[in-house]
Amino acid sequence: MTDQPQDPALPAPTIAVTGASGHVGGAVATMLSEAGVRQRLIVRNAAKAPQLDGAEVAVAAYGQRESSMDALRGIETLFMVSGAEAPDRLQQHLDFIEAAVDSGVLHIVYTSFIGAAEDAIFTLARDHWATEQRIKDTGKRFTILRDSFYLDFVPELVGEDGVIRGPAGEGRMAAVARADVAAVVARVLSDPEAHRQKTYELTGPNAFSLAEAAELLARTTGKPVTFHDETVEEAYESRKKWQPEPWLADAWVSTYTSIASGELESVSPDVEAIIGRRPMSLEDLLG
Repeated sequence: MTDQPQDPALPAPTIAVTGASGHVGGAVATMLSEAGVRQRLIVRNAAKAPQLDGAEVAVAAYGQRESSMDALRGIETLFMVSGAEAPDRLQQHLDFIEAAVDSGVLHIVYTSFIGAAEDAIFTLARDHWATEQRIKDTGKRFTILRDSFYLDFVPELVGEDGVIRGPAGEGRMAAVARADVAAVVARVLSDPEAHRQKTYELTGPNAFSLAEAAELLARTTGKPVTFHDETVEEAYESRKKWQPEPWLADAWVSTYTSIASGELESVSPDVEAIIGRRPMSLEDLLG
């Protein structure tokens, strides 16, 4: 249900942004607000929703059909951020898509993953593929944004000992900045018809290996950072200390094996084509 009373003199928003309290959704919402676009922010906790001009707040979660339908009523274009990692994330996605269709949503913009496929090496990309298929099967308008890994996560790969560990080999990835993904989404939501039935690949301007990333991090931070190419067996063993469930351990390890496979090395022109500028590189992000 909507959480804030609205001025009846103002038109009801026809754009909804999920994940508005997160990094990408929050940045998208801010850009739309600055552009004077009315929107509905769909969040799980109203207290964490950004306070933005032209925005109303609705509380709903992907696994909650009734509240999702209430939150989406009157919405024409939906920005659907992929849900948090969970063993039932795919079912949450499918339930939310069904609620969107039943609420009358006309166009779904979804953040997927580059290389999404039924047999993708990165295990979580399989959920993205299935979500894409369900969106297309609805017969509604869609725009699929296949993001690469986020540049913003690269510094977080460094352990407390200054080592990035994983079975990535000499593989390369064209990681993309969250800010650039948000800029793409804002452009798409501002003119959804121009991006109808399109699938885009969102990458950075160049592909790099984790060894190269470690070297750059060392230069920019002034601290020693290195990359250790684990075997797959070593990767599972070194992550046991966090006691992950099997599905999560698979996701963590396949993050690196997907890089090693070469599936993430291709550089796409789509970000620049949509936002009109070169996407950020790791060097740009680290400043």
